[in-house]
Amino acid sequence: MNIRTNTSGLSFRAIFNWRLLVQFFLGMSSGLPLLLATGGTLQAWMTNANVDLKTIGLFAFVGLPYTLKFLWSPILDRFIPPFLDRRRGWIVVTQLATGLALAGLGLCNPAESTFIFAVMAVICAFCSATQDIVVDAYRREVLRDEELGLGSSFYVNGYRVAMAIAGALALMMADHIPWSTVYLIMGCFMGGMVLVTLLAPSVPNVAGAPRNFKDAVVLPFKEYFSAKDAWWMLAFILLYKMGDNMASSMTMPLYLSHGFTKTEVAVVAKGVGLAATLAGGFLGGVLILRLKMNRSLWLFGFFQAISTIGFTLIELLPKSNAVLSGVICFENITAGMGTAAFTGFMASLTDKRFTATQYALLTSLMGVPRVVASAPTGYMVEQMGFTAFFVFCTLIAIPGMLLLHRFAPWQQNFQSSAQSQE
Repeated sequence: MNIRTNTSGLSFRAIFNWRLLVQFFLGMSSGLPLLLATGGTLQAWMTNANVDLKTIGLFAFVGLPYTLKFLWSPILDRFIPPFLDRRRGWIVVTQLATGLALAGLGLCNPAESTFIFAVMAVICAFCSATQDIVVDAYRREVLRDEELGLGSSFYVNGYRVAMAIAGALALMMADHIPWSTVYLIMGCFMGGMVLVTLLAPSVPNVAGAPRNFKDAVVLPFKEYFSAKDAWWMLAFILLYKMGDNMASSMTMPLYLSHGFTKTEVAVVAKGVGLAATLAGGFLGGVLILRLKMNRSLWLFGFFQAISTIGFTLIELLPKSNAVLSGVICFENITAGMGTAAFTGFMASLTDKRFTATQYALLTSLMGVPRVVASAPTGYMVEQMGFTAFFVFCTLIAIPGMLLLHRFAPWQQNFQSSAQSQE
């Protein structure tokens, strides 16, 4: 990436400009519906309503729109709403639709009208996943290449704050008011995010955007795979955070098997850990401005690997809340840094003519290791033990790091898709 902005002095104004700050609020808009429509908050309501466990388990399929969103993403590249611009217009539509779906979910009874409740949850997940497509595309198009890392960190931090609102805050509210009222409040909050979109910087419609539906479906894939090292980049996306994803799936069993109580884990992992993740995301974004994308991917990837092997300290040392806090904080900081660089890098791969389709494809691909590679981790721990398992997760990060030699050497700057066309 051939960065054209001088970052020798990073001023407060450069870091906290409105283009970047709006990404935090859009991250909140994207993160709010997840737990309410598909995650723990929805499950808590169904449990309180005495819905049987088998039905609650089947509600996992409600989350399918998040993994299949690339299928309808070409529509969002092809058609332009008659108001605002190609991206903000669609964001307003999806925010209003998601807010209405959350409110509609609140009007349902999960025990008496389970089918209707499930339909409303799917509609909410679909609207939310569609919003994610357009918000990701907007972030790519409104930010300069050198701002993508920091902008991604603002977005991820907003996403995590919103999940805390939809998770912990919603659960506390449900102790005092009916669940239906909680969902109506969250729906209104979601609808209120439209104000942020209306005040967000506009994005001019890109020249060369798809003129018909065939172009919207075919050209994004043709353009991406015609790029140099396209397949190597896909392999990198699959491998870069594989070890980190595998390790995270076995951290809770590690904590509990080593004698930590659920309360101790909750205080550290959900309290201190969240603060560390937010700090890591912001720190990573700022360092990307200073180091550029190539060196950030190398450095943050190395820190991710070191943090993974740090989990062996919990297994090898006597039980200690200080050790638990230190390991979790370091891992969450490095994970926040790595996510900022990783999401910024993926955004830089996309062509602005087809941002919605290409980015939706890449983020869907990014989720594959989280599901597939994490599936056998329990078996691996039974055979290897926790210490050998976390050492293995550290070593599995090496192939992803080595792929950086192909397209992101330490001494060079990666060239984004947009710049390669200039």
